[in-house]
Amino acid sequence: MNYKETLYFVAKCLTISHEKKNLDIVSELIKSETVDWDAVVKLSTGHFVYPALYCNLKRAGLLKYLPNELIGHMEYITELNRDRNLDIIQQAKEINHLLISNQITPIFLKGTANLLQGLYGDIAERMLGDIDLIVSENDYKAAINLLKQKGYTHKPYLLDNEKFHRHYPRMIHQNKIAAVEVHLKMIKEPYDRCFNYSTIKDRILGLKDEIFILSYDHQVLHTIFNKQTNDYGYWHQTISLRNCYDLFLVSKKTNTLEAINSVGDYVNILNSFLASCHHIFNGISSVKFINDKKAVNYVNQQIELLEAPKKLKWKIKKWDFYFNNKIRLKKLKRALVSKNMRTHLYNKIFGLK
Repeated sequence: MNYKETLYFVAKCLTISHEKKNLDIVSELIKSETVDWDAVVKLSTGHFVYPALYCNLKRAGLLKYLPNELIGHMEYITELNRDRNLDIIQQAKEINHLLISNQITPIFLKGTANLLQGLYGDIAERMLGDIDLIVSENDYKAAINLLKQKGYTHKPYLLDNEKFHRHYPRMIHQNKIAAVEVHLKMIKEPYDRCFNYSTIKDRILGLKDEIFILSYDHQVLHTIFNKQTNDYGYWHQTISLRNCYDLFLVSKKTNTLEAINSVGDYVNILNSFLASCHHIFNGISSVKFINDKKAVNYVNQQIELLEAPKKLKWKIKKWDFYFNNKIRLKKLKRALVSKNMRTHLYNKIFGLK
């Protein structure tokens, strides 16, 4: 199996708990003993979906066709991730209680929110590092100070400037498993004009114990924006199975096309991700998108790049060079009027940590 074949196989595996046609295809491939499991492990690990792959194969009753050594490794990694996620859920609930008790309402984002709402068939499926949450601009500094009072700290050389970054520097606690990112914004400029705290606050979903997350439509938007703009996925034209899997599961709860139509200025960027997911998951019906020429071209270019790794690597380097220098220029301009920024740049240049 080459990289492209392995990617398509793993993608289909992620849907077999919901999509019978993909279950039939995956079952036949596994029983034929033609699957390159070394390639599958490498790719699924790189895309952070290894536990999700295991959980889906287990639910489908397909583990008995896998090598025993592989099953043991999958079980081990998945149990480690389960234990970690249980600790993260408990930590998130403690943070929520701290902020709620001080009249601050945090809205949990991304993987943490997915765990809290029970999006996955098994909490061990999702691999994540940080606890992400957003609060109102009025509560931003107060939320950070409350976390500091509880022992959360950030590395001193990191830039503490809410006007430049989407979130406060990652905060860690020596006795807690996950870092915490308190967001002022969810996505980069200029895209935040149509998707920000003001646009999401009146539609949040309330869970048990006064825990709040984004509405399903807004989960669709955040999942896509996070990959396509925050991580430059739209320009890199890369595929992230973890983001795609999250989108796939949320697509079972809301109409993805209606969700992206609410931000008309950036429909092409968002629709390209939906088209990519629809393709990579073998034409699943729940991921609705606009099947226009731009979407077709985007997917075709992604397919071409899957078969040309050197070209893909060059494309990523080209766009990273462009965006990184754009950020550096903004920082230099900001340094003219901000002592905080000047200190940050000095520390970065001379490697002070």
